[in-house]
Amino acid sequence: MDSVKHVIPWKSGLKKVLKSNGCKPAIYINTCHTHNFFEVLQCLRKEEVSCDIKLKTDDGVIVCAHKVVLISASSYFRAMFTSFAEGDKYVVNIRDIDSNILQLLIDFIYTGKIMVTEQNVMVLLPAAIFFQLDYVKGVCVEFLQKQLNTSNCLDIKEFAEFYNCMELLSSSTEYIKKHFLKIVEADEFLSLSSEEVINLISRTDINVPFEEKIFECVINWVKHELDCRQDSLPKLMEHVRLSLAPQKYILKNVVNEPLIKNNPKCKDFVIEALNFHNKHPHITIPPTIRNSPRQTGLKFLLAMGDSSGIGKCSTNWYDPATKLLYTTIKMNMGCQLCGLVLIKDHLVFALSDKYSRLRSIQMLDLSSRSLQWKPIVDMLVDRGCFGVGVLDDRIYAIGGRISYHSTNCAEVFDVSVQEWRMISRMSTDRMDHGIGVLNKLIYAVGGYKYNKATLKSVECYDPTLDIWTPVTQMFTSRRQPGIGVLDGVMYAVGGECNDDNTSLGILKSVEAYSPITKVWSPITDMHLSRYNPKVVTFNGLLYVIGGIDESINHLDSIEIYDPNNNTWTLDTLPTSEKGIYGAVVFNLPSHFRTD
Repeated sequence: MDSVKHVIPWKSGLKKVLKSNGCKPAIYINTCHTHNFFEVLQCLRKEEVSCDIKLKTDDGVIVCAHKVVLISASSYFRAMFTSFAEGDKYVVNIRDIDSNILQLLIDFIYTGKIMVTEQNVMVLLPAAIFFQLDYVKGVCVEFLQKQLNTSNCLDIKEFAEFYNCMELLSSSTEYIKKHFLKIVEADEFLSLSSEEVINLISRTDINVPFEEKIFECVINWVKHELDCRQDSLPKLMEHVRLSLAPQKYILKNVVNEPLIKNNPKCKDFVIEALNFHNKHPHITIPPTIRNSPRQTGLKFLLAMGDSSGIGKCSTNWYDPATKLLYTTIKMNMGCQLCGLVLIKDHLVFALSDKYSRLRSIQMLDLSSRSLQWKPIVDMLVDRGCFGVGVLDDRIYAIGGRISYHSTNCAEVFDVSVQEWRMISRMSTDRMDHGIGVLNKLIYAVGGYKYNKATLKSVECYDPTLDIWTPVTQMFTSRRQPGIGVLDGVMYAVGGECNDDNTSLGILKSVEAYSPITKVWSPITDMHLSRYNPKVVTFNGLLYVIGGIDESINHLDSIEIYDPNNNTWTLDTLPTSEKGIYGAVVFNLPSHFRTD
């Protein structure tokens, strides 16, 4: 073999060092190195150069590779080639793996790229799990999560259970819980076994506002194949919480159902439910699954103006999962609410604008079976257009209008002792301003000073010190902005701008305040301009509800902001009411019924 000629050092034999100007040693990284390296390896593999392993599938297809590359990418191949007899073989049989999928996965190991499609994902995911390729498994799960709908979620959940894919199982289960009412209408539900139906309807946390929907889906399932399913009815009815359905519904729909009439065991369940409704106040009925409320999940309670224009508000609840709106009761108060707030998870307070000619504040106890708005203690100051906030189970009424002039005075209501007391005044008179509660501080945001321009200034109140402190002002002045707090950030949404220098009218712009940086930052605009919208947070999203547009029309839409991708989604609100005057998020009790 010819000898290799070594490179001769510059000026061989001279032991000199370059004169230095003090430069420190530097590390240089070739960002293309890894890509180029694997690109060459992939070319060598395709040309079968230096390949030391052939993977053979059941259909005889052979995929060539380099053992060291496979070992570096997969724990499965590392064990195969270092701990088992396959380490010494040149050809290894790979059983029960589609040859196209194997080729895709080996290509991924060499390139880092994988194509996931509706056609291959259900085969690709199990193969990725088998070969312990976590990245491919993750993108397959993400792909299937995006594909979830009411016609495939049950199959995807079963698939996830079979392969013990916990992330996909969790997301498909959550989807089923949220969209249960739509799922039971799909053909997929009718094809389930009785055991699978029981697994669904026995859950406590499915999103079913009314138990009669469970009864109806059971009857529909049985009737779909009556001859072979009729005997399963008693087992299914055992998991229908019939006692939670209205007595009128039971007498009209359940008692008269032929399948129930002709089944002694099912008739017992009906009698049990009627006894529950007709129980004597001094008789205790033992708890069973059939009279235990389900955890129906969080809903929005909305105070909405009566379209009849006779000065009443309707109390409604909106289900964000089903996008349905349900009317409950009327409350006899003027439509000009300054705030709707929630205390202790079940007490809703409606604070009326004093200029709507009703001085009392009203309270609704959601834990009571007799849902009724009741007046409580009046505020100390006869104010209108004020801001409302809640901190530590206390209600704050801040600023507003007194005798047609804006004010800086504020007061707090202690629910535990049912008393109002005055607190320190703000530094600025404000009316039509927003209130946000963040990190145990109360923020008064923007607003309007009587006979002057709209405000962009902001100040915060510390209840432990009873002092107001100015904070960084907003970019845009805002009168009647909606205020929401999500993940430690406060959002000022929409409103009206008409300051000394600018008149932008009704706004679609939004800005966010971080208490860490203490600055406001603009975010993506909403789709629509909104004055006085109601803002709540739900499931990591910001919901902006209603408001008034540039034409002074009440909006019947919802915009949903996702802070993860800085995007807004526009959705409609199914209502014919005049406007939305308040919104809170609450946990719907089982007895909260429609009219």
